[in-house]
Amino acid sequence: MRHRIAGRSLGRTTSHRMALYKNLTRDLLFREYIVTTEAKAKEMRSFAERIITLGKDGSLAARRQALKFVSDQQVIRKVFDDLANRYVERPGGYTRMTKLGPRVGDAAPMVRIELL
Repeated sequence: MRHRIAGRSLGRTTSHRMALYKNLTRDLLFREYIVTTEAKAKEMRSFAERIITLGKDGSLAARRQALKFVSDQQVIRKVFDDLANRYVERPGGYTRMTKLGPRVGDAAPMVRIELL
């Protein structure tokens, strides 16, 4: 039974899964959209929104917390300078997922996740 087990394992170990989430989040925040599978996008969405919320806070402690997860100075600078100003009026929900259909190789459902 899977009682009280949150999140998807995606067939990976914990360290591999966290590395995947960090890389997807970094790419989304840098490029402002990515194309990935639906399961990965749904799991990664919460991490990206948490980093943007830290950017809206703007404090040094928030910047350090964001750097702990993303660890790319250029992306953190973009989040804290550009994206935080864009979402100052928005209380949450910074991403949009658009379904693209099945992937050719294995019929995995693909989505385009983008920043609003």
